[in-house]
Amino acid sequence: MPQVSQRGTIMPASPIRRLVPLANAAKNRGVKVYHLNIGQPDVPTPEECLEALKHIDRKVLEYSPSDGLLSLREKLKQYYGTYNIDVEVDDIIVTTGGSEAVLFAFMACLDPGDEIIVPEPAYANYMAFAISAGAKIVTVPSSIDEGFALPPVEKFEELITPKTKGILICNPNNPTGYLYTMKEMLQIRDLVKKHDLFLFSDEVYREFCYTGAPYISAFHLPDIEEQVVLIDSVSKRYNECGIRIGALITKHKELKKNVMKFCQARLSPPLLGQIVAEASIDTPKSYMLATYNEYVERRKFLIDQLNKIPGCYTPIPMGAFYTVVKLPVDDADKFCEWCLESFDYEGQTVFMAPASGFYTTEGMGRNEVRMAYVLCKEELAKAIKVLEEALKAYPGRTI
Repeated sequence: MPQVSQRGTIMPASPIRRLVPLANAAKNRGVKVYHLNIGQPDVPTPEECLEALKHIDRKVLEYSPSDGLLSLREKLKQYYGTYNIDVEVDDIIVTTGGSEAVLFAFMACLDPGDEIIVPEPAYANYMAFAISAGAKIVTVPSSIDEGFALPPVEKFEELITPKTKGILICNPNNPTGYLYTMKEMLQIRDLVKKHDLFLFSDEVYREFCYTGAPYISAFHLPDIEEQVVLIDSVSKRYNECGIRIGALITKHKELKKNVMKFCQARLSPPLLGQIVAEASIDTPKSYMLATYNEYVERRKFLIDQLNKIPGCYTPIPMGAFYTVVKLPVDDADKFCEWCLESFDYEGQTVFMAPASGFYTTEGMGRNEVRMAYVLCKEELAKAIKVLEEALKAYPGRTI
């Protein structure tokens, strides 16, 4: 038989989705599964978006320009302006989701063997995109006991080699919910400037910052504007993950030329998704505020309840809608599988993402899971009760 590629063999399976077959099997057995594994909000998509989709009046669903509809990019420029992110329309490239923006950024910036430094735990698909580009993710571990704060800047500097091309951050962070401080952002900025690196900044969750302090974008950092590659998506802020519209924003002219070659090779981002995304930017502030307040309540409820369970600990996330939880179990991967395969409480079980998949350092995250508080409080309450009972019954519990 022909051999498959080494690239495909070493590509990591998604810790968010790899247990889906077990969840489906549980549902087929009649078990109710609470999905805390994936950032798929249950908040309704804004009416403005749905109406735009229902009333498309085109006679031909044509290709869009490879960098996206001009009208969408013009509205995105206005949107970024509300966050004091000063970019031009030509700096914005529309992509098929934020995922494609990361992939194209890596493909356009990195050669095989190049390295990117990333604080871990980190969004699992960064590793997959780096492998696709032939590049290597080099991680700096952060600790749950320190609330996943940025590791000392000296730890980053120790890892910089002639192969290092950039630093990647996600702010607010997926999977931890950590929100970088101005001090931390300036430390990263100084490293990027000193070593002439790219700063890849995934800012998909900027709407969900819970500190009251002003949001800090990589584009707010002085003297590195042409080194910043901003990654964005409409999926989370407007609860429309399925339309697959993101953006890559850069002021680096040569990088933009490189990215456009990949954009042209895939022809165009989704036309229908762009129409919906453009309408999304007119979403009323009342909707955005209600969504924000809903997540504030869910976050408080989930964190309070989790930290009441004996042996459980999670820091308070200051952004996004995720948290990483330390559990009193011998192996969180096995525990998550066991919950879906072998356990139910009153016909219910819980689906979580093992945190080991968000680390590359061997052994880290072994007793941690990521939870997404994307369910209403009533559902969260039931899911936490199921988790509490599962921890009592699990053969590999450690307390």
